[in-house]
Amino acid sequence: MKKGCLLLLVLCWVEVVSAQFLHSGDTIAIISPSSATDTTTINGGVRTLEKWGYRCVVGRNALNDDGHGFAGTIDERLSDLLWALREPSVKAVVCSRGGDGAAHLLGRLSLDTLRRYPKLIVGFSDVTALLCAEARAGNRGIHGSMCHALKTYEGNDTVSQTLRRMLEGELPEYRVAPHPLNVEGKAEGIVVGGNLSVYNDLAGSDFDPLLLPGIILFMEDTGEGMSKVDRMLHNMEIRGLLPNVRGIIVGQFNKYNHPENGFDDMYAMLHEYVRHYDIPVCFDFPVGHAHLRNFPLMTGARAVLNVTSEGVTLRYNK
Repeated sequence: MKKGCLLLLVLCWVEVVSAQFLHSGDTIAIISPSSATDTTTINGGVRTLEKWGYRCVVGRNALNDDGHGFAGTIDERLSDLLWALREPSVKAVVCSRGGDGAAHLLGRLSLDTLRRYPKLIVGFSDVTALLCAEARAGNRGIHGSMCHALKTYEGNDTVSQTLRRMLEGELPEYRVAPHPLNVEGKAEGIVVGGNLSVYNDLAGSDFDPLLLPGIILFMEDTGEGMSKVDRMLHNMEIRGLLPNVRGIIVGQFNKYNHPENGFDDMYAMLHEYVRHYDIPVCFDFPVGHAHLRNFPLMTGARAVLNVTSEGVTLRYNK
């Protein structure tokens, strides 16, 4: 069994057979469901994906700009998403970037449509909205790098190579060093989550990931203050859906002011909140907005989270 190592993370691999995973020569669609991007970013992402052996097609509206920061109108962005899902030759969808606006598409998208066209969608940050919708439809997606990182690192770094293997159906078993705030325990469930502020805004909709029974919820964010994150967590609690959460993975939170609300940092505040629940919690998992600390996670897939005094493992089921 091959092993790789970066920082305090160890990777092992398990191969999963599924029609959703890719083979050399398959076609990937590049779309922009959120904020506007540029030709250099998309072309750089395409070069890396083609180097990996895939054929890429760029959505008709992927380089649009509606003048308000979005990659075209809602109709244009939705048109590209539906094209990518419905086109038989397209086997996966990679988003060019995050930003804002993916949630706009959900009001015109049904879970039945997503179930009819179960394709891997790859992205993070604002694309969390689409990944949560896919999970609610019973589909898998990949919370992972988009065109900017694929261009910048040319697909040669460990994070990008992990994404490459995941696209091919080799799912990682993550082994992470212990953290003093971890809550020990073992849980099995469906991995869902991503950007906390994005999926918090899906509350009560058909696309709300917390409505899924038996989940391992992961969270990360950037630029959100501690008091705002505190409100998001209490919103989840008030909605009465936390019993659906069997385990929590806390990723990277950055670009926020601290101390605040009597806590030195975000992890201290989050620990005070989650320690009262009888579920395992892992802190400082390498997922977030800094690329080299943003290892891909397969959303909508079942996994086992095991938190012990010796460290943390996240292992996907075959």
